[in-house]
Amino acid sequence: MEFLVRFETHLPDSMNDAERGRLKVAERARAMELREDGILKRLWRVPGRRAVIGLWEAPDATALHDALASLPQWPWMDVTVEPLATHPQEA
Repeated sequence: MEFLVRFETHLPDSMNDAERGRLKVAERARAMELREDGILKRLWRVPGRRAVIGLWEAPDATALHDALASLPQWPWMDVTVEPLATHPQEA
């Protein structure tokens, strides 16, 4: 099942640069693992914001939630998920 996932990350202002850098590296590494597993299909940045739109694939919403929650920046993400259904023209 495919999902359109929108998220924006809001790291605390009190977080130091070293921790921000560590999280960025860890986030990229985890995203690459999710790509290799076929869960994360595509990502797009939203210009001017710390926001991302992604195409994800998982067996169900619970598996998607588990994948998203495995991201290191998850505690600071505002996430919106839209399950996608195949359009009759695409079938």
